[in-house]
Amino acid sequence: MSTDSPPIEETPLRADAARNRERILEAADEVFSERGADASLDDIARRAKVGIGTLYRRFPTRDALLAALCDERMFALAANSRTRDDTMEPGASLRTFMVELATHASHYQGLAVVLGAVLQSQTAGCHAGAAEGMRLLDRAKRENAVAMDVSFDDLLCVITATSLAAGQGGPKSRITHLIDMFFNGIKRG
Repeated sequence: MSTDSPPIEETPLRADAARNRERILEAADEVFSERGADASLDDIARRAKVGIGTLYRRFPTRDALLAALCDERMFALAANSRTRDDTMEPGASLRTFMVELATHASHYQGLAVVLGAVLQSQTAGCHAGAAEGMRLLDRAKRENAVAMDVSFDDLLCVITATSLAAGQGGPKSRITHLIDMFFNGIKRG
C-alpha cells in the first residue's frame, strides 16, 4: 500500500450539493449500522431522499462512501496517536493504534472486509490514518520494538482479521486480546 499520492482535494460544493452530501452520509451511517457495509446503495439513496444518480455523483463506489464515513474517525485516530509520542514507547503506541483501528473497522458489519481498499481511497482522513500507521511502524522498527520484516500490509491483514473475528458476534474485548497475541509474536528480542 502506498500513501505517496497526496489526498484527494475536494472542491467546495454548492449549498444544495453540500446538503445532499450530508444527507447521504447520515443515511449511509444509519443504513450501514443497521445492515452492514454491504447494504444496498439504493436503500441509502432512498433514506437520504436523493436519487441514486446523486449518490453516485458524490460517491462513485461503495468504498468511496465508506471512506467518507471513516474520514473523521481516521483523522481523530491519527491525531490521538501523535499525542502519545511523548508518553508511550513506540511498540506500545503502535499496538494501541492497531487496537483503535481494529475497533473502528468493526463499527459496521463488513467494514473490516474492505478496510484496505478504504484506507487506499486517498481521502484526506484515510490518508492520514494510513500515514500514521506507517509512521508508527517505522518508529517501532527504529527502536527495535518490532521485527524489521513486518510491513504495514501485515498490520492491515491482522487488523482486518481481528475486526472480522470481533464482528462475528465476539465481544469487543476480543480485539485487544487478538492484537496482543499478534504483537507478542512480532516483538524483537
